[in-house]
Amino acid sequence: MEMTELKELVETKFAFLRNMGLKALDLAPNRVKLMLPKKGNENHLGTVWAGALFTLAEVPGGILVFTSFDGSKFYPVVKEMNIKFVKPATTDVTIEISMDEAEAARVEKEAEEKGKADFILDGELMDANDNVVAVTRGFYQLRKY
Repeated sequence: MEMTELKELVETKFAFLRNMGLKALDLAPNRVKLMLPKKGNENHLGTVWAGALFTLAEVPGGILVFTSFDGSKFYPVVKEMNIKFVKPATTDVTIEISMDEAEAARVEKEAEEKGKADFILDGELMDANDNVVAVTRGFYQLRKY
């Protein structure tokens, strides 16, 4: 999938993400950076809703599959997501996740051979002042069609 198509997928295809205002800031092989605006995602305290932060943490793992692997052969599944909220998010929030080339090669080879492969992605949700507002660990699976 072309990166412009993937950006459109993230930002407009899914109503849930579109309504949140999720933006794809950087989509490259083995790397994804997304942004969640504060505006429209505030809770009763005026900080970013925990569920919105969770969504921001979960989505990049699925998108990474399409930046790194052949989307006509493989698809992503999230198996588990852990999040630890560190401090309230009072600004827009970003997350950047990546997978090194050796891990990507391992995941692809295993998925080719066994039909699926598990992988883990760790992330930090950062506010506009470069403060960590949450840390995450996502357990994903690459599956072969």
